[in-house]
Amino acid sequence: MMENVHLAPETDEDDLYSGYNDYNPTYDTEELENDTAFQQAVKTSHGRRPPITAKIPSTAVARPVATGCGSKTSLASSMGRPMTGAIQDGVTRPMTAVRAAGFTKAALRGSAFDPLGQSRGPAPPLEARNEDSPEEKIRQLEKKVNELVEESCIANSCGDLKLALEKAKDAGRKERVLVRQREQVASPENINLDLTYSVLFNLASQYSANEMYPEALNTYQVIVKNKMFSNAGRLKVNMGNIYLKQRNYSKAIKFYRMALDQIPSVHKEMRIKIMQNIGVTFIQTGQYSDAINSFEHIMRMAPNLKAGFNLILSYFAVGDREKMKKAFQKLIAVPLETDEDGKYISPNDDPHTNLVIEAIKNDHLRQMERERKAMAEKYIMTAAKLIAPVIETSFAVGYDWCVEVVKASQYVELANDLEINKAIMYLRQKDFNQAVETLKMFEKKDSSVKSAAATNLSFLYYLENEFSQASSYADLAVNSDRYNPSALTNKGNTVFANGDYEKAAEFYKEALRNDSSCTEALYNIGLTYKKLNRLDEALDCFLKLHAILRNSAQVLYQIANIYELMEDPSQAMEWLMQLISVVPTDSRALSKLGGLYDSEGDKSQAFQYYYESYRYFPSNIEVIEWLGAYYIDTQFCEKAIQYFERASLIQPTQVKWQLMVASCFRRSGNYQKALDTYKDIHRKFPENVECLRFLVRLCTDIGLKEVQEYATKLKRLEKMKEIREQRTKSGRDSSGGPRGRRDGSAGSDGGQNCGAGSRGERLSAQLRALPRTEEPYDSSSNKELDASYVDPLGPQIERPRTAARKRVDEDDFADEELGDDLLPE
Repeated sequence: MMENVHLAPETDEDDLYSGYNDYNPTYDTEELENDTAFQQAVKTSHGRRPPITAKIPSTAVARPVATGCGSKTSLASSMGRPMTGAIQDGVTRPMTAVRAAGFTKAALRGSAFDPLGQSRGPAPPLEARNEDSPEEKIRQLEKKVNELVEESCIANSCGDLKLALEKAKDAGRKERVLVRQREQVASPENINLDLTYSVLFNLASQYSANEMYPEALNTYQVIVKNKMFSNAGRLKVNMGNIYLKQRNYSKAIKFYRMALDQIPSVHKEMRIKIMQNIGVTFIQTGQYSDAINSFEHIMRMAPNLKAGFNLILSYFAVGDREKMKKAFQKLIAVPLETDEDGKYISPNDDPHTNLVIEAIKNDHLRQMERERKAMAEKYIMTAAKLIAPVIETSFAVGYDWCVEVVKASQYVELANDLEINKAIMYLRQKDFNQAVETLKMFEKKDSSVKSAAATNLSFLYYLENEFSQASSYADLAVNSDRYNPSALTNKGNTVFANGDYEKAAEFYKEALRNDSSCTEALYNIGLTYKKLNRLDEALDCFLKLHAILRNSAQVLYQIANIYELMEDPSQAMEWLMQLISVVPTDSRALSKLGGLYDSEGDKSQAFQYYYESYRYFPSNIEVIEWLGAYYIDTQFCEKAIQYFERASLIQPTQVKWQLMVASCFRRSGNYQKALDTYKDIHRKFPENVECLRFLVRLCTDIGLKEVQEYATKLKRLEKMKEIREQRTKSGRDSSGGPRGRRDGSAGSDGGQNCGAGSRGERLSAQLRALPRTEEPYDSSSNKELDASYVDPLGPQIERPRTAARKRVDEDDFADEELGDDLLPE
């Protein structure tokens, strides 16, 4: 009775999992064949009984139930089958559910418990990959195609479009080889369609980037027509873009609409973008009503800045004033979807919070917000400048309406810019008084606006040569904003005009310290150093400016002029050649270059550039003089006649040009034409002594009877000249000093000398080198033609630039700002 009673240990608690590793020989299946009792049971009817259909008891370990005596007794199964883990006839049955946890027969034999098989040692090495197998070759080729597509995209992002196209073509070739190999090894269903799509799409994109539009369209057609590619229809947008670049607007609209039909309505953003492309294409074709329909639909569904601005342009094109106003109000109402600037202001002095705010103040998201806001302000300002002159009876009233609308919106700060732009519009219409009055309204505004208005007032007064007013407003602008480079530049200009070049240079330097990109200050400081004869420093300034403004004609001229002053004609000619490449029709630059070649003794090159200068501007008297003197010096007097005739048309009161025409006729042997020309000159200038002398000589040589008449007139004029000279001499003696004479009169010395002109006129070096007109011109004279060039641009180039300050686009109203143009004298 007590054989099945087990006493519990006194110290330890019940161990629920005890006995699992005990070995019971009853369940040793390896010896069943030699077990006589088991074999007898199998042969009897007991072994052939059908299985019991009753509910199988749980395999969980049955916890023995303690009796009142403290013993533990295992409960037998109600079906006659012993429970798992129960003790029956002194033999314990192992638990069957622990085999997955590592229970093996080896454990029954006393071996260590090793469920992970760590005692078996390291795993055998992996099987070597067979490089020659078709599957491996296909896998490697697919990897290579992916690498080529990635390299093509990277080259495109780096700007190397040619390399990107070569990589895309190589990827296309390898992808076709890959498809053929897959068809040979496996069924066509195993083709990687995603890889084929990416290769074709990248190839079409690279063709389009390289402006190979027919090839791009063909590649897109291959993708679109393949029904196996899902969502390929949206690529018709790209095809429409290509047709738009080719100016094939009808096909562009057709493909945009086809793409719009194939894109489901759930993709609202993409549909809006395609509608915007359609509207832009309608604007290109001049179909403004259709464009208006597209943009109005966009502004109703998902308003944005570009669509609102294009809608204003369309209404402006059709001239609808009221709808322009409504469209402008819609543009103003478009939400910016940006955070307020107050978010980036620290609410307290917490160092950690300040560091976090400083970190996010200029992050990429904040930069995107600033760019979006700048774009919105640009659209609004441009739209206001466009519609203000046409929506009301006058542009002033239109600007006032725009200002009121802007003040009631989220762009309140743009109202001041519109007011300044209104003043610029007055300048454009040459109404300086209204411009000044408008700008004076800002004197009581905040410092930044006051500084901008005062800067513009300063340069306005500077243009009108009212340097005192310009200086006072420049001081006001500087005091309002000490870091305003335009104000400092204008202050330097006023000091420059008063001749204090050293102080002007200090203002220009301060402007450059505040804004190193202020080209006006850099240009003006170069002029200042040039005035101070500090040519090396001036050259450095203009070379720096040339690095910023590569194609600025004024900068190129200044560099060439400084090299000329430094007596380096070769460098001067080189920079003038660059200037001519920028402005090939500038007659003054051409004549300057011709003068340098003439000073170097290269008459043929000098003639070429002087002739080009004359062709572009046939009224430059210095060029005409040089060309006429050149033809006389080369014994082609007939060709010189046309130049002296043009000079006589330009200066009809100057007798010297007509005398030169007559002299050319005489030198060429056409005495009759020369005689007629001299007679015509005598009728116009009857007191010209040279004309009478040549008439006497020609009439004597030809044997005309009029010689006595002209000789009598000549003697009378010479006698009058002697009397006048005596009176002049006596007057000088009586006054004790020289006395000025009136030049330019018919009987004065200027009338007797063909090389002299009226007061204030300059004689060029060419005609000064010619013989005096008291004697006939002799082309065999050994005198060299001095064609040194006197720069007519001198006073204009040397004047410093002014700088206007306004917070609008710098490209607008360039004539009024004069930021990039030289000021006239």
